[in-house]
Amino acid sequence: MKYFITSKSIIKLLVLLLVFSWNQVSAQGRTYNWLLGYQSKNRITFTDTSYSVIPETRKIPFNDTEGNISDESGNLLMSSNGIFISDATGDTMQGGGGLNPNSFTDNWKQYGLILFYGNIILPVPDDSVKYVLFHQTGNYNAISAFSSTEIYYSVIDMSLNSGLGSVVSKNNIALTGSFGWGLSACKHGNGRDWWVIALSDSATIAYKFLLTPDTIMFVNQQNLPIQGFYGFAAQPAFSPDGEKFAFASGNGNGTTGYWSSRVQLFDFDRCDGSFDLDTVIDYSDGNVGVGSAFSPNSKYLYFSTTEHIYQIDTDTSDIGSTFQLVATNDTFLSPSIPSYTNFLLMYLAANGKIYITSTSSVIHLHEINYPDSAGALCNVNLHNVLINNYNYHTVPNHPNYYLGRLVGSPCDTL
Repeated sequence: MKYFITSKSIIKLLVLLLVFSWNQVSAQGRTYNWLLGYQSKNRITFTDTSYSVIPETRKIPFNDTEGNISDESGNLLMSSNGIFISDATGDTMQGGGGLNPNSFTDNWKQYGLILFYGNIILPVPDDSVKYVLFHQTGNYNAISAFSSTEIYYSVIDMSLNSGLGSVVSKNNIALTGSFGWGLSACKHGNGRDWWVIALSDSATIAYKFLLTPDTIMFVNQQNLPIQGFYGFAAQPAFSPDGEKFAFASGNGNGTTGYWSSRVQLFDFDRCDGSFDLDTVIDYSDGNVGVGSAFSPNSKYLYFSTTEHIYQIDTDTSDIGSTFQLVATNDTFLSPSIPSYTNFLLMYLAANGKIYITSTSSVIHLHEINYPDSAGALCNVNLHNVLINNYNYHTVPNHPNYYLGRLVGSPCDTL
């Protein structure tokens, strides 16, 4: 049999190659930007395989709280530090001031809020121009120093103000209560809507919201079958495949100074939003522990104290037996303050690597090169990413914007 290559088939092949190339570059475009710094500032821009550190001039500083989102090609659309919403120029978006109104917020205006995962930005389903920022702040009258009393949402329309966007509805209260710091989100099993999760200040209750094309609704709350620690659930995170949910929690002993830590892993039902406790790992080593992140393939969960990074394999029947130490902090000082580059928050970036910040203001990040690999093969490189400006804890709160529908499930109805 003979095969003939025509000019028409060549054109089709070229088009396919171009589409493939574009998809390779922009497959994670919404998560391509990480804004760093609170005085001098820069950003890390990612592709699927690499990153670049770029100095920039912008007015928005970041402390712990950072929500940002880019378009499908990786161009930054907006960001928020919990004080205000910034547009792509790095200045206040039209209508973007005055977020989270109370005295706690006012005291952090210079640097940005100090809530880990204190906000998150989601595209409105079936709408190409509208976005919702879910956000929270601290409250001096709350039950603990690490609690908040409202879950807010604000709506942004990117078709306004010459494409720079405008906040069209702000500081709407989705729910009042006593919440821990930190928000997380996962695509609904229908592949369109979003689950948004907040935890109680003791991390014993999960509050569930649903973002649909038409509304933002509080769905229900679920008691979690664990004893939590007040106000401390660190980085609540879904696995990239949406099947698992985890957070670290801890509590310090005021007498001995000893810090107790544990990570809690749940199975998650993307259809009805229910959690089922799988495993609790006590990883107390006497040091404060808050960071956690899943590997790109959703198999491994990483979590840390200030001095150690640990790993478990979440796909085995005996998860506890896979618990292992994969990195120990050294005595490296990041100039010029100088400060030790220990471990705090974790961030799974678009290039498939995990980056770790430190408890102090430093100019270095740690990097897990191969997080889909077990044990030492994950290759933790200490303080090997030089960012050339002081960064205080900051990591973005990026859900998996590209998770599809749960094929064959009862909610795969669209």
